[in-house]
Amino acid sequence: MTVAPQLLTDPFLQLPTANSVRVVWFTEFAGTQHTVAYGGNLQQTAKATTTKLSRIREDQKSRVGKQTQDGQVYQQPTKRDIWRHEAEVTELTPGVRVNYRVSSTTEDGATVSSDVFTLTAKPEPGTPLKILLTSDHQLKPMTAANLQKVVETVGRVDAVWFAGDLVNVSDRASEWFDDNRGNALFPGLQGHAQYEMQHDGVKVTYTGGQIIQHAPMYSCIGNHEVMGRFGRKNSLNDEFDDTFPRAVAQKLYSGKSLIDNSFNTITYEEILSLPESKSGGKRYYAVSFGNVRLIVLYITNMWRTPKLDEKYTGRYREAEKDLNNPENWGYGQIIYEPIAKGSTQYNWLAAELNSPEFQQAKYKVVMFHHPPHTLGDNIVPAYTDPVQISDRNQEGKVTSVRYKYPKNADYIIRDVVPLLEAANVQLVFYGHSHLWNRFVSPGGMHFLETSNVGNTYGAAWGERKREVPTNYQEKYVDIGDPNGLEPVMPSIAPILGEDGKPMPYIASNNITVFSIFDTSTGKVSSYLFDTRKPDSEVIKFDEFRL
Repeated sequence: MTVAPQLLTDPFLQLPTANSVRVVWFTEFAGTQHTVAYGGNLQQTAKATTTKLSRIREDQKSRVGKQTQDGQVYQQPTKRDIWRHEAEVTELTPGVRVNYRVSSTTEDGATVSSDVFTLTAKPEPGTPLKILLTSDHQLKPMTAANLQKVVETVGRVDAVWFAGDLVNVSDRASEWFDDNRGNALFPGLQGHAQYEMQHDGVKVTYTGGQIIQHAPMYSCIGNHEVMGRFGRKNSLNDEFDDTFPRAVAQKLYSGKSLIDNSFNTITYEEILSLPESKSGGKRYYAVSFGNVRLIVLYITNMWRTPKLDEKYTGRYREAEKDLNNPENWGYGQIIYEPIAKGSTQYNWLAAELNSPEFQQAKYKVVMFHHPPHTLGDNIVPAYTDPVQISDRNQEGKVTSVRYKYPKNADYIIRDVVPLLEAANVQLVFYGHSHLWNRFVSPGGMHFLETSNVGNTYGAAWGERKREVPTNYQEKYVDIGDPNGLEPVMPSIAPILGEDGKPMPYIASNNITVFSIFDTSTGKVSSYLFDTRKPDSEVIKFDEFRL
């Protein structure tokens, strides 16, 4: 029995210009022809360019096809053949929506087509827009419900800003396309998710929302977009956990591929078409969209366990068993792209903040992954390069390798934030801690973290303290924002804690949150939905104006 060909994803929109937009989709066959039909009667045609993803694989941790946690189809990382198709639709008029449909023809001559969706050029200044602010989907339990409620509540959005951590392991194909639990990245953002949630015996299946078929997505790199040393480990999870400093790799692996022996964002960059900067490529960039100038930075580091147990390679020390084998060290929470004053990215940012495009924009927004201000756990220790300290005994043998992170050297707080304040940036948007909270600086700059789709790590507030090491070189803050701002209480309907008092955050595995930036009013509105009550209303609980 021959299985009819299928598209692996619906088409989605990328890189709009004043008169064009890219249409991207994926298949599991190379095919002979891939086209976009568009226009009033779909009579115009654009041919696609096809490339094959080079790093995408499955492994024993994949949940794809019939593979479950128990039944293994893949025993180790195994290449999966996936092709990407991209066509540029031209001669568009800003503000005018055009129908389109994609078609792919197999080597056997069978053609499969998508449904009909709409596209348009990049909006001109003055165009009223609704922009979805989201992050940290990572196949989390409430993602499909979250995205479904976005569409049900505000209708079609005009763009998606995604503050990093799209999936968990970037090189695992099924996390992007077809994880069999029903909540992979593309299905959620395209209304094809099939994720079942159950409360009090009531089962509800959420499908996500048909969003990126009609609206371009701009994203930044989170720590989960970064893969480690290639092919050294038995699973893709281990490979993801094995990022290695470039400077050390140059010494240990002289003459070998630096990318393969340190860290990379190859799959992320192959999957997405994004604006590019001369110095940073897709990794950091700026784009004008309607009345907004959006600056996207590459600010993320390696997440390592805060445990001080000598068995673990953690953020504060190396495992005792590996003290004589530096190739197995983690080197602390390494920063992937320098952002300190004087670095290439910092200098690019300073130049962009002085550009006419930025200075003339009505709304000035900066997006990156790592939080400058949060009640979450992932902000500790300071965002700075780990300072290595080796302890030796009288015979000169290494007895411990430790790392400190000087608070006064936090690159985000010391170098980036003052630059943004001086340039009158109105909003800094980020993720990483899997919660909703927001802050306002004394100068009036807004900070928003709205990444609550499940697997929250809680908030350091009230009696709940974040995990910090005691009796260590640096004193870390276990309650509140380590960088000194008080969280802003939601302005409309804050959630009440167990003590009956309103809470300045939402960190829940039952209540999901999304935020919408409306450029016609300058308002950023945050909404919540309680997945335990599937028939309940979506509630707008916070709003502020830029």
